Amino acid sequence: MDLDRSVPVWPQVAADLRRRLDAGEWAPGERFPGTVALAAEYRITQSTVQKAIVQLRKEGRIHTVLGAGSYVTD
Repeated sequence: MDLDRSVPVWPQVAADLRRRLDAGEWAPGERFPGTVALAAEYRITQSTVQKAIVQLRKEGRIHTVLGAGSYVTD
């Protein structure tokens, strides 16, 4: 994915992750990749990835279990 650095990056990442969820890249109940892995994949900071993950959580697309990671919502 090519990021447009002239606008905020986290909404672009959230949109791409949303697209990937819709495409079934991660099944419901499956563990969602962590911020370190996603930051490396997108070549961005972990804090930027975290903002995208917070947005997906607000939308109910993923949920986080404290100490266990994030999971795709059923």
